[in-house]
Amino acid sequence: MNLIVAADKNWGIGKDNKLLVSIPSDMKFFRQETMGKVVVMGRKTLESFPNGLPLKNRTNVVLTSDKNYQVKDAVIVHSIDEVLEELKKYDDDEIYVIGGGKVYEELLPYCDVAHVTKIDFAFEADTHFPNLDEDPEWEITATSDEQTYFDLEYTFVKYERK
Repeated sequence: MNLIVAADKNWGIGKDNKLLVSIPSDMKFFRQETMGKVVVMGRKTLESFPNGLPLKNRTNVVLTSDKNYQVKDAVIVHSIDEVLEELKKYDDDEIYVIGGGKVYEELLPYCDVAHVTKIDFAFEADTHFPNLDEDPEWEITATSDEQTYFDLEYTFVKYERK
């Protein structure tokens, strides 16, 4: 299973249920990686999308504790066990965990590849991703050249579980 995330230099990933910054090439990378695949997210992440609608051309699996929650064109599950059961229907390589913080935390143990857009700036954040650089189970297997968006520098980094 894969995960995909954009994190600042303190591994911050969001504030007030929004991304810290929107970088066009990061959005493009996200679309390229996840198009036609399965994306797994929490309810708040889904609701942060335009009109709160599932991502097009992807199988959207949404985790929520609300038993009455329903969204057209999304698979709704209510526990990590239910998520894992649902994901058995798909090829591991086709699955991308896309947030938010709690969902990343709960599904990280099941992921083997992490695509991290590392932004060289410290934003004010209220949601963080675990620091993979300090986790001995993970290693960097690929890094892009440094890129710039206005005054922000960032790299695309691929981590793989050892």
